[in-house]
Amino acid sequence: MPRPTNYNQDRRDRDRAKAAKKADKLAAKAEARLRGKAGSELQSEPESETEE
Repeated sequence: MPRPTNYNQDRRDRDRAKAAKKADKLAAKAEARLRGKAGSELQSEPESETEE
């Protein structure tokens, strides 16, 4: 006879996977923001240098 399903373990596994996926998305989003800020700073600096 097979073992009964451990629903609590299954739920914990799903929750861990979901949390890891969410953390990866948030990290990617934060990195994209930093790249965007760095890119906009780089673009604005040459403009200010030419004005001087």
